[in-house]
Amino acid sequence: MAVPKHILSAAAIVINEKNEILLIKGPKRGWEMPGGQVEEGESLTNAVIRETKEESGIDIEVVKFCGIFQNVEDSICNTLFLGKPIGGELTTSPESLEVGFFPLEEALEMVTWNNFRQRIEYCLDEKHQPFYIGF
Repeated sequence: MAVPKHILSAAAIVINEKNEILLIKGPKRGWEMPGGQVEEGESLTNAVIRETKEESGIDIEVVKFCGIFQNVEDSICNTLFLGKPIGGELTTSPESLEVGFFPLEEALEMVTWNNFRQRIEYCLDEKHQPFYIGF
């Protein structure tokens, strides 16, 4: 029997005091929430804090665990958190061509990759939480 190989990732829905959402524009998927793979020996919350800082320049505080989207076929589990900005400055990186805070409705229109918009919507709607979505 083969040893399982899974990818575990963590993403943040970061909402500022103006009720705007932080998005990054990646080179492959367009506009999305910041996040990425959890490194060995790293907690989920530390990973989402690190990834958000690397991709956007923004320091966050994790406010809440929202749920999991699992891509069963590709063995990817994406954990999703709500966060709030606590410092840093918006800046791009090799993983983000553009970054910014956007009004919620505008942000939802900008996110077009696969089920990423649904991920954001579920994180912003407490009646869905905690959630597990397998696809």
